Amino acid sequence: MLLPLGFAAGCGLVAGAAATGGVVAMQERGIDSAASDLGIRLEINRRWLAHDIAMHTRLGLQVWEGRVVVGGGVPSRTQRDTALALARGVAGVREVIDAIEVGRARDAARFLSDTQIEKEIDLRLLLARDVESINYSVQSVFGTVHLIGTARSREELVRVGTLIREVGGVRRIVDHVRVRGQARSLRAPAASP
Repeated sequence: MLLPLGFAAGCGLVAGAAATGGVVAMQERGIDSAASDLGIRLEINRRWLAHDIAMHTRLGLQVWEGRVVVGGGVPSRTQRDTALALARGVAGVREVIDAIEVGRARDAARFLSDTQIEKEIDLRLLLARDVESINYSVQSVFGTVHLIGTARSREELVRVGTLIREVGGVRRIVDHVRVRGQARSLRAPAASP
């Protein structure tokens, strides 16, 4: 029996949505927080696109429990300040973390290098038996890795840092991770060489 192509595509969308929903349900932050974070991401991207398409292409986002890491490279402080202000103005944003490099533009080679770093970290975290990789998001900006998410324990976070340091091209790690069961401190994020 042959099924119409639209039916098959619809089944694929349903299966994909179900799989995504299952992953989100397993994250420490929960379904409601993940959905809110997605809405925040979409609105920030919409605002950047409406303001300046170059802003959208030069910058990247990580959103976790209303905390936003903005990274990339822009030519001027004014552009950085505008990008951060647009992000701060979105409903649900609790904190905006500035990971923007001013005066440095990522060319194609740097973008590919940062992307390769991110993918290798994602793979290492996924393959580590003692790490819940779905609870972390990484962004590399000129080889500086910004890590955000929720660690199950301080030991898990140390293990994640060790795995990241083993990846070629990583210059340093900036930790924005919350450890489950511990109040979020107001300290500056830990950076490691």
